[in-house]
Amino acid sequence: MKENILYSTDFKEIKLFKRGKVRDVYDLEDKLLIVSTDRISCFDVVLPTAIPYKGKVLTELSLFWFKFTEEIIPNHLISSKVNDYPKSLQKYKDILEGRSMLVKKTKPIAVECVVRGYLSGSGWKEYQKTQSICGIKLPKGLKESEKLPQAIFTPATKEDVGHDVNVSEELIEKELGKEITQKLKEISLAIYNKASIYAESKGIIIADTKFEFGIYEGEIILIDEILTPDSSRFWPKDQYQPARPQVSFDKQFVRDYLESIGWDKTPPAPPLPLEIVEKTTQKYLEALKRLTGKELK
Repeated sequence: MKENILYSTDFKEIKLFKRGKVRDVYDLEDKLLIVSTDRISCFDVVLPTAIPYKGKVLTELSLFWFKFTEEIIPNHLISSKVNDYPKSLQKYKDILEGRSMLVKKTKPIAVECVVRGYLSGSGWKEYQKTQSICGIKLPKGLKESEKLPQAIFTPATKEDVGHDVNVSEELIEKELGKEITQKLKEISLAIYNKASIYAESKGIIIADTKFEFGIYEGEIILIDEILTPDSSRFWPKDQYQPARPQVSFDKQFVRDYLESIGWDKTPPAPPLPLEIVEKTTQKYLEALKRLTGKELK
């Protein structure tokens, strides 16, 4: 499967804007080129082993959801067709095809807009200690993975290094003002509620997810990726059972493996065995097929 792996890009004559954990972003003056590689990160550490097809799945899913949510909020996508890209990028067509997007350059809002519909991950840990998440009081006696009475907006600060930190809505209001905070909350909940109803009809529970937004020509628009297995917890509906951790389509499977071998979560990360790589690829491809009805070309 090596021919289907892209670990990193190096377009020397194009200015690198940012190399993230998964994406390589290039600066095209008033636009950005986002390339989704097959890197995978867990516990904020990029693993040395890539996951075949992963970048293409992330791109296809984001394109699907951008279209699905455009009536709620505009997004940063200009085109994913390489023929529409600037001439300087045409020679990289084979690399860019299926795993890249030309997008508007925005001023990013430095908040992870997290929405939770189920009690899992850091939310479950916080609930056990405080019976609340990000200052939102929840009913007593909820179990792990239980569906919440309604989806909740639980923002996090966006950290360049280390974990994003869960914070209260009030803290975000102090940073951004009440009006922008309320708008981010309303948009995030609207996207989650619409998408989760659709996903359930396709046999996938979206337990939680995170959105990122930017300011473009004075307006808030949706940026980055949206509702992928990297930014969300996807659970197969037919295997859902509260009061325990869930089988998932996302990278929780890889996290569980790394926990099982006792890795201390500091770099360098250990390589992944072939069996784990292949199963992870299958999970990403299955999520794409269920949600979009598409298979990768």
